[in-house]
Parts: sequence; C-alpha cells; structure tokens
Amino acid sequence: MADHQEASVTLPSAPASVRAARRHVMDVLAGWGLPDGGEAADALRLIVSELATNAVQHTRGQSPTFRVDLRLDREERLRIGVTDRHPRHPRRLPATVQQDHGRGLVIIRCLTAEHGGRLSVVPTAEGGKTVWVSLPWSVSVR
Repeated sequence: MADHQEASVTLPSAPASVRAARRHVMDVLAGWGLPDGGEAADALRLIVSELATNAVQHTRGQSPTFRVDLRLDREERLRIGVTDRHPRHPRRLPATVQQDHGRGLVIIRCLTAEHGGRLSVVPTAEGGKTVWVSLPWSVSVR
C-alpha cells in the first residue's frame, strides 16, 4: 500500500458542479474502501456539498473554476480541500432565526469536529485560498 494517495478534479463555478464534486469525491472514497451509506459517508457527502457550494456562491465571478483535492496519508488521515481564486476567506455569519443561507461553514466545522477532524484555510500563491478539512481515516484501503 502506498503511503499517499490523491485525486483531484477541477470544475466550473456553476451550481451543477456541486453535485459533480460530491459524486467525484464519493466515487474516489468508495474506491479507497469507504462504504456508502454509513455515517462517515453521509458526513463527508455533506461536507463536500457545503465546501463546493461556498466555492460557487461566494466567489462572485472571481473564480471561474474551483478544484477539489483528496489526499489520504498512510491510511491515517483524509484531507479534502476546495480551492478557488477568490481572495476573501470564508467567515462565519451571525445566525438569525430566519436566515436562509450562511450556515455552511458552521455545518462544516461541526461535522468536522464531531468526527475528530479540523478545518483550516490556506492562501494560495495565486491569491485565492484552499479550505481544508482533515479527518482521521479508519477504513482499510483497497
């Protein structure tokens, strides 16, 4: 087994790409041994959906594409990163009772923490950023 596995996909910053990102990630993770339908798969599916949605909705035309990276290190740590070209880092908005949006980062942080992981934002050399979620991996890799 290799010490490191990775996969990535670049998609247009369009609403339909959220579904494509989610499908790509789940296909890769299934190939790495993650069973579909379990709690971990459901959490990862939601995390990817929220990360991709943020990349599409909040880049305001400054990022025509976004990239989803998956990295599995020594069968111990899974990292999922979504990179866009918009310079503004995501920020948590104050929650209001009738708020229809702005909760994605809260959802990502909660799910990540609940599964023993952490969230980080790293600037890119091109002036954008990558939002990384790092989680423990407890599945035997195929």
